[in-house]
Amino acid sequence: MTTKVTDIVGTEHRKLENSVNPLFLNRWSPRAMSGEELPESDLLTLLEAARWAPSCFNLQPWRFLYARQGTENWDTFLNLMVEFNQTWAGKAGALLVVISKKTFDHNGKPADTHSFDTGAATQNLALQGMLMGLVVHSMAGFDYDKAREVLEIPEDFTVEAMMAVGLPGNVEDLPEEMQEREVPSPRKELQEIAFNGKFKS
Repeated sequence: MTTKVTDIVGTEHRKLENSVNPLFLNRWSPRAMSGEELPESDLLTLLEAARWAPSCFNLQPWRFLYARQGTENWDTFLNLMVEFNQTWAGKAGALLVVISKKTFDHNGKPADTHSFDTGAATQNLALQGMLMGLVVHSMAGFDYDKAREVLEIPEDFTVEAMMAVGLPGNVEDLPEEMQEREVPSPRKELQEIAFNGKFKS
């Protein structure tokens, strides 16, 4: 019997401490994807969701460079990744490199929240993907310097992460060592991340 990654939900592997919308609990980062091409309209919908994230002074520092499966830039993006990530991300429908502008447009001064704001945009994208029944997986396992060089990213931008997006696949199609990890991860307890007043270690 095959197991689609969409059959695995966070409620079976995660414990809530407070009531939240199931959207947050069930969002996770699978690796199993089908290898099917992702329609450009679906990718544009994801990017539209990212577009509406909040940012300091409305800078909107995020930029998304992308390649869809079967297009001329696909191999360029795939070859940025470490071998481990290539083994599963090769079945994505689209690969993205996320970058952020380090300075404000209006005065050229440092935009201290550029990475924070770009993280909000990527979360918008990930949640929209989940609502559409897609797999969205962010990663750091790629060559940052090579990405800057081959994608001609200016020095005024930080290379933040890569993302793989695709239609869900079967867990059993992953390499055996990855299958065991194909479940939603837990989270630290709320008391470990939120403090009333001063920081507590």
